[in-house]
Amino acid sequence: VQLQASGGGLVQTGGFLRLSCAASGRTFSSHVMGWFRQAPGKEREFVAFITWSGSSTYYADFVKGRFTISSDNAKNTVYLQMNVLKPEDTAVYYCATGGVLTSAPSTYNSWGQGTLVTVSS
Repeated sequence: VQLQASGGGLVQTGGFLRLSCAASGRTFSSHVMGWFRQAPGKEREFVAFITWSGSSTYYADFVKGRFTISSDNAKNTVYLQMNVLKPEDTAVYYCATGGVLTSAPSTYNSWGQGTLVTVSS
């Protein structure tokens, strides 16, 4: 599976962005798409995941109520709508696919290149 993340940029506190992750290749071999982020000097952390069927979603506590993950199977694309952005959301955001419903990065086997989100205060 090849993943292409896009949609990052610079936004002010309280603003919004929508990230996209387009998948190609053997997408039917994966069950779940996740978003992760990595801030400078910090470890990569889980943000949200969704099953390709759209039937299950799960969010990290720090984004609940602000971020929404969704999928468009016809386009093989997963989105991350990010609202009420905070400076601490600044990070490189990565999408990844895996076969297990988990928040552990080690269980995801295909990763996109990342897209930078910068939230100014």
